[in-house]
Amino acid sequence: MPQAGEGQLTEVASNPPTALKERSKSATWEHEPLAHVKQRVLRGHEDAVQSCQYCCDDQKILTASFDKTVKLWGVEEGEVAHSFEAHTHHVNQARMSPDNKKMVSGGWDKKMHVWDVQTGRVLWTADHPGIVTSVSFSKDGKSIVSSSDLEYNIRVWDTEEGRMISEIKGAHASAVTSCNFTPRDDRLTTTSMDMTSKFWDLKSQKCTLTLRGHINIISDCSITADERRFATASWDKTIALWDIATGSYRSQGATYLKKSHEGSISSIAFSPDGSMLVSGGYDMNMVVWDADNCAQKLKLQGHESWIEDLCWSQDQNWIMSCSKDHTVRLWNVEDSDELPVVMENKRTIGVKIITCTECGKPFSMMQAEDAKSKKCVFCRMQKRDYFVPTTEDQELSSGDEAPEG
Repeated sequence: MPQAGEGQLTEVASNPPTALKERSKSATWEHEPLAHVKQRVLRGHEDAVQSCQYCCDDQKILTASFDKTVKLWGVEEGEVAHSFEAHTHHVNQARMSPDNKKMVSGGWDKKMHVWDVQTGRVLWTADHPGIVTSVSFSKDGKSIVSSSDLEYNIRVWDTEEGRMISEIKGAHASAVTSCNFTPRDDRLTTTSMDMTSKFWDLKSQKCTLTLRGHINIISDCSITADERRFATASWDKTIALWDIATGSYRSQGATYLKKSHEGSISSIAFSPDGSMLVSGGYDMNMVVWDADNCAQKLKLQGHESWIEDLCWSQDQNWIMSCSKDHTVRLWNVEDSDELPVVMENKRTIGVKIITCTECGKPFSMMQAEDAKSKKCVFCRMQKRDYFVPTTEDQELSSGDEAPEG
């Protein structure tokens, strides 16, 4: 079974006792004076911050917390612009609609609220049988998907009318930990405490793909914008990368990124262009991965408790993280490729940087690859057809062999 990410311990520590602290209202720059990766810390929640999301063209940030609130922040000001209060218990997740006019939140009070962002008013509420574990908008904003920790069902809702469109009962054998629409809005992805991740066809409400291989709870997943690569994060301390475009996992299994986290991995997110992946865990560390070469780029340290959620800015210059330490942190990774430790790691694994002749952007390439290839993978893929799973993919497994712990 393929393995990657071993023995590459590139660390960028932030927030040491001698760190530079420049306060700007609710935000604080906290890093060493000569730090290569600068971080900005936002404080305003009174309990664990469970989810974070860039919105409004990266000018705003949406967060949800165990302090029963959802907050909308101004990035430039670094302070809370509005606090949404209706939940009577911990809030697990909040997500902004694509048009930034509505917001959905779900929590331990077994309720999902849909809000008018401008007025701060709850438009409608949906009760669930158990704790709402995950909520998400479709890419067109017309639908919402939700899951709870009881009955293991997935529900799809009409955003405007507040009515349930469909319900997939018994989607998993245990609690659903995440549910999301795929980029083309024709499928759902789910992860579960039953150690599987699944793809669901929205029209037929049938499972078209089941992925197995992790040996503990799967906490989160992420898919590239072109829907060619899928990543799952697990409490077994590994990340599995699945090539769903070619289906190579059927014979070769997933590629596992391991030995970079010392604790359970709680969250992962592909960068907008799919070239990088960031993971966060209960070891309080974040790891930025070169997704193309399945290798660690750098490790970011600074949080003082478990990391719960991660998000990239659209320009990929910033990574946002939130934690049980009550903070939201913004990490400036714009120049990370120029860090000596990152360049050394690339040389170690045999990577060279080439400028794409099509789009003009730099991209990494294994030295063993054909030197005549001068186009980045994204330009090359534009001429290829997307892979669309069929019902024949039902219950496909990555193999019987499980990854090492």
